[in-house]
Amino acid sequence: MARTETPAVELGAPAPDFLLPDPAGRRWSLADCRGEQGTLVMFICNHCPYVQAALARIVRDCRELAGHGVRSVAIMPNDIAAYPQDGPEAMARLAHEAGFSFPYLLDESQAVARAFGAVCTPDFFGYDAGLKLRYRGRLDAATPGRAAPEADRELFEAMRQVAATGTAPEPQLPSVGCSIKWRS
Repeated sequence: MARTETPAVELGAPAPDFLLPDPAGRRWSLADCRGEQGTLVMFICNHCPYVQAALARIVRDCRELAGHGVRSVAIMPNDIAAYPQDGPEAMARLAHEAGFSFPYLLDESQAVARAFGAVCTPDFFGYDAGLKLRYRGRLDAATPGRAAPEADRELFEAMRQVAATGTAPEPQLPSVGCSIKWRS
């Protein structure tokens, strides 16, 4: 596991379009995943301890954000030849067991992760109703082995603000996770 931190970015960039399959083979576009008030695009995987430690909170926040008009989508960007535990069957199992209320898509070519500028799992990209980037930060202050039960729900509050006003709070603290497992 290579610990990686998301870089600072300029807000306002448009969301890259995509067409990716879920584990059952249904293909999803950005338009299919778009929310009326905002869209949260997450890069996650099955085996990352950062994702595993945050998964219940991610699922909770995405479910609650839906009530604010924000839809979510998770994209798995890792090289599944090198990391078969992140493959489609395991993705389907994780989505079912964790109760995902959002699509979990496979970026086998890794082109979508590159288009977004994703660097780690988890990596969060929060867009406004016009699909302009408004949040690129962390879920909260918790990390594997260091629970923060009273941690502010930074991602949730930021996306709730995006849904209500079209803007997100500052500062935005970077997400930290495992580096994306790029193909050679």
